[in-house]
Amino acid sequence: MAVYRGKYVLQGLGTIDATMEHNLDIAYDICMSYRPDFPCEMCGRCCHQPHIIIRPEEVERISSAADIPLFQFMTEYLVPIGDGNFHFRKTDPCAFLGPDNRCTIWKSRPGICDDFPYAVSMFMSRVYLALTNPDADIMELIAYMDDEWPCTRVIKGSIRGKIEERRKDVIDSSA
Repeated sequence: MAVYRGKYVLQGLGTIDATMEHNLDIAYDICMSYRPDFPCEMCGRCCHQPHIIIRPEEVERISSAADIPLFQFMTEYLVPIGDGNFHFRKTDPCAFLGPDNRCTIWKSRPGICDDFPYAVSMFMSRVYLALTNPDADIMELIAYMDDEWPCTRVIKGSIRGKIEERRKDVIDSSA
């Protein structure tokens, strides 16, 4: 199982070669380019996702931020998913989404929440595919994104240009 940047699991791959890593870095840069100009609007919509992943190194920090004893947190709030990681048990909405649509553990939220929507695996993989395959239409690849979300509107309004601009930096793996 290949892991990119220590946290993105690439299912079905044993390793990441230098060309793929270079191209993944470009996709990652594109995705993360949204972060400074597009901060979270705290609409709470992403807090209804079914698979909020918690890495082992995050468990104690989140438990502490939630002011829940570690044993109770692990038994009542987490479900092991077999790869050493966990999912939140309650995600529709997340147990830590407050009544005001604000995260009650914001400063200690899981890494996947901090990355959303910028570099979650599904979006980043679509950007990678569009970068490395000139025939791929990024708008078709991200058609799954809900147009009602504020972040989706921002991304869909500029992603095509960002990909076109960076295609010149992609290394062709078929060469």
